[in-house]
Amino acid sequence: MRSAYRQLVAAKIPARQASALTGISRASMHRAGQAVARGTSGQKHLAVRPVPVNKLSEAERRVILEVLNSDRFVDQAPQQVYATLLSEGRYIGSVSSMYRVLRQNQQVTERRRQARHPARKVPELVARRPCEVVSWDITKLAGPAKGTYYDAYVMLDIYSRYIVGCEVHAHESGVMAEQFMKSIFGIHGIPRVVHADRGPAMTSKPVTALLSDLDVLKSHSRPKVSNDNPYSESVFKTLKYLPVFPERFGSLQHARVFMAEFVQKYNHRHRHSGIGFHTPADVHYGLTTEVDQARLQALEAAWQAHPERFSHTRLPKALQLPEAAWINEPQQQEAKDRKLAA
Repeated sequence: MRSAYRQLVAAKIPARQASALTGISRASMHRAGQAVARGTSGQKHLAVRPVPVNKLSEAERRVILEVLNSDRFVDQAPQQVYATLLSEGRYIGSVSSMYRVLRQNQQVTERRRQARHPARKVPELVARRPCEVVSWDITKLAGPAKGTYYDAYVMLDIYSRYIVGCEVHAHESGVMAEQFMKSIFGIHGIPRVVHADRGPAMTSKPVTALLSDLDVLKSHSRPKVSNDNPYSESVFKTLKYLPVFPERFGSLQHARVFMAEFVQKYNHRHRHSGIGFHTPADVHYGLTTEVDQARLQALEAAWQAHPERFSHTRLPKALQLPEAAWINEPQQQEAKDRKLAA
């Protein structure tokens, strides 16, 4: 195609038109012509570049590297080192020169000393009946003015999903959390495990001392892992996604009345998918047998009336009460660890 381009140009065809006809760039043909004129056969001409007059010597580069890696400056950025040395009347090179030396020595990384946090133990809890494991948390309720919030303390049994206690206060404190737990334990009994996240009230000295005195195992979520406290997070989502949940509460009393009504309906009317669509109260107080019998009687009547419509005659799995409730079931965690290792 280049020869065709040259023939067109030799025949007085404009170079633009010849480029369009052959699909060859005019710039490419111009460079090829210059290369032939130089006798380089199209090879790129390499110019000899002079050494920059401001280039640092090897001794100066070693000084920069030694200063940057010294105990004094090893965890500081070049800009900080540059400013500090200038304040002391010393100049060893520009900031860009410091970065250039670090880059040549593969040291352009985070220079600050970083804290290394040990891996947190995964909480693995199981409850096979009510009053074994309880989970609690505190959620914020917006008050009447911007920046005003009330704190709702909520504790529930993870097996039955029954909210065993709920209080709303103007602020969060360890002393209030201690009194909150004492009132619940006095009514529902002392659980085997109390699980919570790592909030100030949850890790406070009054709460820690109370659980220690009662010989209750204290369990905490890992930092920034909301899945470690799924039951409390779930009930808070149910609460705040209600169509009647107010954007703001007019007063502390308003918040307390609303939460009391919510707990009553949640415990006695809400049919929870995680417990076979029973109410938390039925599971907590052992009334599921009667409910299951009523469901079976209704299904048996339907089975007998239209047997052709059913492939089996047993209670659907979605309506069956699980044997246990878990926080990080050990078998699932082990399988996940094996998958990550592979």
